[in-house]
Amino acid sequence: MHPESAQASSAISVAPGRSRGIVRLVNAVFYAHHGLTQEEHRIGGRYEVDVAMELNIEEAAQSDALEKTVDYEGVYRLVRKVVTGNKFYLIERLAYRIAHQVLEAFPIVEAIEVTVRKPNPPVGGACDRAEVTYSYRRVRP
Repeated sequence: MHPESAQASSAISVAPGRSRGIVRLVNAVFYAHHGLTQEEHRIGGRYEVDVAMELNIEEAAQSDALEKTVDYEGVYRLVRKVVTGNKFYLIERLAYRIAHQVLEAFPIVEAIEVTVRKPNPPVGGACDRAEVTYSYRRVRP
């Protein structure tokens, strides 16, 4: 997966006879209390999250069966729980925790990319957002 915009089409190399798909949640928005300062932890702010999950969607596409793919409603609930149920200093930690919680909950996901955005970060000047993208691919024997 590429750390490009969620709207951009990813160029994925697929071996002959194999299929891949990317299931995405784009711009899930939450109010949470992350950041380096006490004020950020006390007041909170807006956080935006994108999750891209790579998996084999062949069986789901053929059978039209939810149990053959990743349930993105379940992924959303998990992301909401991680974002709103914790207070981290770094958005890097938040992205990492989201990714590994999704991988633990959904073994069908082979690779994941999580982007966390913090609009209007406290950087001492004008800045649209701070963001981090974390990617991880399972090692399969």
